[in-house]
Amino acid sequence: MSHSHPGGPHELGQNFLVDHSTISAIEGLVAETSGPIVELAAGDGAVTVPLARSGRPVTAVELDPRSARRLRRRTPEHVAVVNEDLLRFPLPRTPHVLVGNLPFHLTTALLKRLLDAHGWRTAILLVQWEVARRRAGVGGATMLTAQWWPWYEFGLRQRVPAHSFRPVPSVDGGLLVVTRRERPLVTEGERYQRFVRDVYTGRGRGLEEILFRTGRIHRSALRRWLHEEQVSPRALPKELTAAQWASLWRQVQSNTTVPPRRRPRKTTSSAASGRGGNRGAGR
Repeated sequence: MSHSHPGGPHELGQNFLVDHSTISAIEGLVAETSGPIVELAAGDGAVTVPLARSGRPVTAVELDPRSARRLRRRTPEHVAVVNEDLLRFPLPRTPHVLVGNLPFHLTTALLKRLLDAHGWRTAILLVQWEVARRRAGVGGATMLTAQWWPWYEFGLRQRVPAHSFRPVPSVDGGLLVVTRRERPLVTEGERYQRFVRDVYTGRGRGLEEILFRTGRIHRSALRRWLHEEQVSPRALPKELTAAQWASLWRQVQSNTTVPPRRRPRKTTSSAASGRGGNRGAGR
């Protein structure tokens, strides 16, 4: 699974997976699924060849034409090798399983593309260790994870040491398993994701202040929600779970926008005559 040239510079930003225990772990995870397999960044077939033994249809996507040619010679007829850019390859709209050793420098772009696709049900991805941890919500969820949590579950399976690759990268990898939920926790996609973005980028010393400043929830309803969910007013957005984000969104949906606070009227002679009140009503 590589986007580097064997024995040459790794111009395409990927490393060959050579550790047999990690390959076996990927095989085991794929065996828990069903249906066709789409492998991204197949390289020379370190994972493709073992996956082909299952007899399931496999589509192996590889950018390097030389690696793609070699892989065609090594695989049986039920493996289709496609020489294509990962960011342009049209993913099937029918149910399938994704497998991939993603180029570290393309991980975020690829994840965004994959999460926006509709056909796959499980994705078994080898990514940079810190990315795997953040996506799985270990030590706090990133904004990307929170935005997609209602539709996917993110699980961290194992750490993959740097010496498991050739050439050896400067960081470890991690096996990340993403599973599409049968029933989404949220139905309003774009609106929910904009809300999450506003919360993550909002200013304030904790969730209570940040959420109130969004203008989407009344203070009393917000405090009630924090109490019911046992969330500290000073907690940060990254500390919420998938269920809490969904619960918060339902709370926001049940509350109308907070009405603007009116300025107190001044008790002047004009206000007493009614003219000040008209001016206040016009603002």
